[in-house]
Amino acid sequence: MAKIESYAPGSFCWAELATTDAAAAKQFYGEMFGWTAADIPMPEGVYTLFQSGGNDAAAVYTPRPGVPVHWGVYFSVASADESAAQIAPCGGKLVAGPFDAHDAGRMAIGQDPQGAMFSLWQAKRHIGATHGGPLGMVVWPELATTDPASAAAFYTRLFGWKTKPETGIAEAQYTEWVNGGASIGGLLPMRGEQWQGVPPHWMIYMTVADCDERAARAGQLGGQVCVPPMDIPNVGRFSAIADPQGAVFNIIQMTAMQHPATA
Repeated sequence: MAKIESYAPGSFCWAELATTDAAAAKQFYGEMFGWTAADIPMPEGVYTLFQSGGNDAAAVYTPRPGVPVHWGVYFSVASADESAAQIAPCGGKLVAGPFDAHDAGRMAIGQDPQGAMFSLWQAKRHIGATHGGPLGMVVWPELATTDPASAAAFYTRLFGWKTKPETGIAEAQYTEWVNGGASIGGLLPMRGEQWQGVPPHWMIYMTVADCDERAARAGQLGGQVCVPPMDIPNVGRFSAIADPQGAVFNIIQMTAMQHPATA
């Protein structure tokens, strides 16, 4: 099982679940992905690491009242202070920070021009996810947005990302984020009635061996299948799931993977 040792600046490095019921979340995601839970007591409450094979995959915590359940994304930066200072000039909003997350790292929370939230992470003791898969790995941050051209301008300036395609962002059905020459995530335009009432947001994918089997299992565990399993040509098969508390995530069975039909 591969272990991730470091992240280049601009990389997606961590995913964190804010939920109203951490105990239920630990049970659900443990059943879904085979993750174990390691609780870390803190003054502000318990922070729980989801782990696979002893390596960190993601985390879960109970937020302050009023914060909706959601999966949050973190991007690695060389300096949280310097990157946070660029959020407003790039057209976004600095929501919180920069501040130290104990001895784990230094972070800030930002909001892009369309309202999607994200976090910056300057690693100290904790680099982010160390679980390198192939299964139960959090991969491919995907931004769903109402204004892809504006979003592309914001994130390429803030992180130095490029886009694929580089032109025609507003018309493209899907755009990839490119960091250091490698595709690291996606940009999905929110078009059509299915997006009505849904605010711009970042989404994540978790790797599984059998998308159909895991989607069915999610339903058995109290989750809801929001998008039934469907194929992405030359990529894999995916499904969108809402956990029992309502946090939405995607599962994906990669075409290149050949594994037994387990989580």
